[in-house]
Amino acid sequence: NYRTSSQSDLGRRPQTPKLGCSYGSLCISRRWEEEKKEDGIKWTQLEHRGPYFAPLYEPLPDDVQFYYDGKPLKLSLATEEIATFYAKMLDHEYTTKEIFQENFFNDWKKEMTSEEQKIIKDLDKCDFREIHKYFVDKSEARKALSKEEKQKLKEEADKIQEEYGYCILDGHREKIGNFKTEPPGLFRGRGDHPKMGMLKKRIMPEDVVINCSKDSKIPEPPEGHKWKEVRFDNTVTWLASWTENIQNTLKYIMLNPSSKLKGEKDWQKYEVARRLKDVVHKIRAQYRADWKSKEMKKRQRAVALYFIDKLALRAGNEKEEGETADTVGCCSLRVEHIKLHPKLDGQRHVVEFDFLGKDSIRYYNKVSVEKLVFKNLQLFMKNKDPADDLFERLNTSILNRHLQRLMEGLSAKVFRTYNASITLQEQLKALTNSEDTVAGKLLSYNRANRAVAILCNHQRSTPKTFEKSMQNLQTKIDAKKQQVEEAQQELKKAEDEFEETKDAKAQANVEKKKKLLKRMEEQLARLNVQATDKEENKQIALGTSKLNYLDPRISIAWCKKFGVPIEKIYNKTQREKFAWAIDMADEDFEF
Repeated sequence: NYRTSSQSDLGRRPQTPKLGCSYGSLCISRRWEEEKKEDGIKWTQLEHRGPYFAPLYEPLPDDVQFYYDGKPLKLSLATEEIATFYAKMLDHEYTTKEIFQENFFNDWKKEMTSEEQKIIKDLDKCDFREIHKYFVDKSEARKALSKEEKQKLKEEADKIQEEYGYCILDGHREKIGNFKTEPPGLFRGRGDHPKMGMLKKRIMPEDVVINCSKDSKIPEPPEGHKWKEVRFDNTVTWLASWTENIQNTLKYIMLNPSSKLKGEKDWQKYEVARRLKDVVHKIRAQYRADWKSKEMKKRQRAVALYFIDKLALRAGNEKEEGETADTVGCCSLRVEHIKLHPKLDGQRHVVEFDFLGKDSIRYYNKVSVEKLVFKNLQLFMKNKDPADDLFERLNTSILNRHLQRLMEGLSAKVFRTYNASITLQEQLKALTNSEDTVAGKLLSYNRANRAVAILCNHQRSTPKTFEKSMQNLQTKIDAKKQQVEEAQQELKKAEDEFEETKDAKAQANVEKKKKLLKRMEEQLARLNVQATDKEENKQIALGTSKLNYLDPRISIAWCKKFGVPIEKIYNKTQREKFAWAIDMADEDFEF
């Protein structure tokens, strides 16, 4: 829980009047259609409170102890805090990974006192179980709070949201996305990230750069602290920023996705992707012609563009050696990342890809490619070692300059957005049956969405709770089947009674039993669809493409055309993010 008045000096701020909108109807106008500013200018007025800082560490109770080599050991406050980060994760797969353990122990030792460093030499001799149990018990106690106690906590959180979660942007009271700084902890990363387990340090006001307008009330830092810097830069949309210590990257406090600026940016992104459909045939004809070019540079660029277009590969960026995981994109593929098979599984000219992509997610795919692409790849790999670049005459800068010449605003990401959106639209047309129930149509939607997620390699690990939740669902299905059987018997009984009596009351009873059976059968069908959906999507992350690569107008038009409530596709937060699309798209919208 984040606190204000009770969280020491770091959380105390001078109380100032509530941010609000005094511009009346301007706040609820169709904001994305307002007059555009000159190029580069994002806003003329920006006022906010600054970030809400994570609370300071609360020491463990005296009866909760850390043990080393079987003996209790009292830790200094800084060392104890980091020990709690590890203890909280004891039941997580991360703490079983050698790289996680090694990175954690190295960073933990740096924060220990010299006395602690002399004693604590081996992670295997550290016993965090009592600390782990303390946090598990705390979590259970929170879940067991009374309705009144939970309501009180909600009111406290709402108060913080009200004070720090909004800004004034050009007269609009806009919601801020992530107004709280991330608390300290252990870095997890995705996939097999080489820095997992390293210590994410606490963000202090002295780390934070504030951005606002000159004429606004500049946010005041917590008592006894000062900001790193205050800027008045209206060419950017972030409100505050700092550099995180693990990968040395900038983190930002940004506007909520439902804000005017974010909505405009989203809209423009999909409009650029829509423009690609008018020139994509010309671009494809060009890169096909370049497969036969006398210039090796052009050939490599053309094959890379084919992969970006057909397989939705990311372009890939150069990185400092050892800075992050050995992740690659299309331009940075090495010879070792592909294998060529003249024939495989009944297909010809098969390329087998195997590499770590963004966020250390493995990309593994076997693809039958065009003959000229295959022959070019054989040529590119000739006389090279496994660690050599596949496209040694290409990098992302060269590729992006070429794409810009083909179409203004074109990038590898635009190709990805275009192909994702087109795939969704085509799959929805092919899979949707207008006669289906809403549940059946939603299954078709998720199958169409899954085709996109597979194209974009949006994977996830099977959730830890998957087996249990499937068992629970199967129990519900079995119970519902029993109810359907009972309803069928009840209907048969009612029909027999009507045959004997032919009376109006018995006839009414038959109609009642028919309705009950129909309702039960619909409920069973919904549960079966849910089970199919769950099983099919256990290792696919549908959310990433739905929120970032698919033009929402396609989904909204589909909902309107087939009578599916929009809230079945987008939750409340997502509907706010895509308010512009809900307003614009009718059932005839075509991407």
